[in-house]
Amino acid sequence: QVQLAESGGGKVQPGGSLRLSCAASGMIFFDIQNMGWYRQAPGKQRELVATTSRAGSATYGDFVKGRFTISRDAAKNTVSLQMNRLKSDDTAVYYCHADFPPSPSGYRADFWGQGTQVIVSS
Repeated sequence: QVQLAESGGGKVQPGGSLRLSCAASGMIFFDIQNMGWYRQAPGKQRELVATTSRAGSATYGDFVKGRFTISRDAAKNTVSLQMNRLKSDDTAVYYCHADFPPSPSGYRADFWGQGTQVIVSS
């Protein structure tokens, strides 16, 4: 099993910043391929915030619009998300996610953290 430990959530005023961090540990026998963040607000589906490949290629959700930056240390199996200019709409539980290259059969193992709450409110 692989464990993803998140930290850095909390409450911040609109326009403020937060930095989320995630560290993977456990039975990591192969290199993690993609590592990143998703979020889920009450009553909404989980959505991509940002993810980065092992090669460093990053993908962001459309709503990010240059406000967030994802960074990854592949050697340490960590990923961070710097969130700036936060809005009330960014209030959600943020989940760290990691996946591995597919097996010959096509199965791709992936793992989720327990989530960290981000509240943007005045």
